[in-house]
Amino acid sequence: QVQLVESGGGLVQAGASLRLSCAASGSIFKINTMGWYRQAPGKQRELVAIILSGGGTNYADSVKGRFTISRDNAKNTVSLQMINLLPEDTAVYYCFANVSPLGSVLSHSLHWGQGTQVTVSS
Repeated sequence: QVQLVESGGGLVQAGASLRLSCAASGSIFKINTMGWYRQAPGKQRELVAIILSGGGTNYADSVKGRFTISRDNAKNTVSLQMINLLPEDTAVYYCFANVSPLGSVLSHSLHWGQGTQVTVSS
C-alpha cells in the first residue's frame, strides 16, 4: 500500500504565499510523475503542476510564474511553493504520485492524497 499525506494549506490574504508538501510512504520502488490538482467548489478538478522523475515540470497557465513545483526523490516528497496568491486559487489541493511498487517494479498505479484546503481572501 502507498499513502500520500499533505500538509501546508490554510487561510491567507491575497498576495500572500503558502507552501504545500506531500510525503509518500509505503511499498514504493520508484515514484514516476508527481504533481498537484485542485478543485474549487462547483468546478471540475484542475491540474495545477506536474514534475517528472527527472525533474521536468509543467504548469497550468493560470499559475505560471507564481507556483513552483519541486520534489525530493530521496524522501519521496513533492512540494508546491505558491506566491502572490489570488482569491481564484481557493480550492482543495490534492497531490498525486504515479508509483511503481516493491515486488512489481514494472507496474505502476496512481495514488492520491486526502486533500488540503487553501483559502485566499480578497
